[in-house]
Amino acid sequence: MTASARDIAAATPADRDRYVDLLRVASLGTVIAGHWLMAAVSGDGIGNLLALVPALQVLTWALQIMPVFFFVGGFSHALSYRSLVRRGEGSVYAAFLRARLRRLLRPTLAFVLVWAAVALAVQLAGHGGGTLTGAALRLVTQPLWFIGIYLAMVAFTPPLLKLHERHGWAAFAALAGAAALVDVLRFAFGVPYVEFLNFALVWLAVHQLGFLRADGRIRRPAVLAAAGLAGAALLVACGPYPLSMVGMPGEKVSNMAPPTLALLCHGLWLVGAVQLAARPAGAWLERPRVWRTVVAANGVAMTAFLWHLTAMLAVYGAQLALGMDLPAPATAAWWAQVPVRILAAAALTGVFVVLLRRFEAPAPARPAGPAGAAAGPVAALGITLCLLGVLGLSMTGLGGLLDGHSATLIAFPVTAPAAIAMAVGGALLVERSAPARRVRLRG
Repeated sequence: MTASARDIAAATPADRDRYVDLLRVASLGTVIAGHWLMAAVSGDGIGNLLALVPALQVLTWALQIMPVFFFVGGFSHALSYRSLVRRGEGSVYAAFLRARLRRLLRPTLAFVLVWAAVALAVQLAGHGGGTLTGAALRLVTQPLWFIGIYLAMVAFTPPLLKLHERHGWAAFAALAGAAALVDVLRFAFGVPYVEFLNFALVWLAVHQLGFLRADGRIRRPAVLAAAGLAGAALLVACGPYPLSMVGMPGEKVSNMAPPTLALLCHGLWLVGAVQLAARPAGAWLERPRVWRTVVAANGVAMTAFLWHLTAMLAVYGAQLALGMDLPAPATAAWWAQVPVRILAAAALTGVFVVLLRRFEAPAPARPAGPAGAAAGPVAALGITLCLLGVLGLSMTGLGGLLDGHSATLIAFPVTAPAAIAMAVGGALLVERSAPARRVRLRG
């Protein structure tokens, strides 16, 4: 345990909601473990275990934990924005964006730039077209979709928080109802492209639940969990929705890309379930050793998330380099190797964390940016470029860095170099959009 983690744990205010910190770490940890388990690498390429063994798809009803992370984000964003509003210094919006994004964007951009350099070197050496190499260059950036969506949540926090303060549960119901309407237009009437609206509506509805928690308005979590679970089960049993709550290769309908009403119901049941565990978990987190562990894990969680697939691919690569045979996925020999591979990937992820955690640490102060009315628009432009760049890179991958490979992002083609440029340029705009004073935010 680092000294800084001990210091932070010792200085924790008595009124801090420690359970939120635990949920943040646990949700990212669950995603990492799920990705390690699902990766089915063979000499023919990289597959998905859930596609090979469809019966395991029911596990996604517990392992698809991203709704909990976005729920926690809503809680933290509400507290942070209100704290800045009370201070009333300068452009609140610019200060909020900068303070919320610094520890997110710095490790993300470090990851992107390191991998871009690796991809460029591999392709210049003529090795980018191999089956496993090409698949790895496409796969490694896919988890960035989550960061792009999270950036959008940060950007929309001020107006949606005002909507929540005026209407409470009705604001959530409006977003959920709009998501349901999108699915009706999509599946019943075949309206083209309307489904992409649910990238915003579904995840922002889950984010809105975090606002409700911040105000203590989720009073019947058991009802929320039961309603969400029943709704998801009914939609999957009777509607066009697949069983898996994560995307499957080749499927005609995905609950994830774009999100569906079934995924929103899944999020409701998860939020209700974690709320039911809040009281016993809160008592457990009062133990000093437990709380220090949570604090330390929070300090490196994003770095671990960004590099965990790299670690798993490196483990498989080492097996191939050593001439070891890779068993066919889902066979007895493959399952026997799973614990060893996961332990090796965890150890290598720890190495990446040690080497790169500095990018997740609070950054030193920088020169002040534009003052007054200009700060807000500059910050808004910056975060827009960031989320478009990060989402674009999650879609294009790094396999076609030199040959102009593109993907369609909101009806426009985008290449990997253009996506990287947008992400870096947007981050610089956000960084320079607010005064350089250090801001300590609640949540």
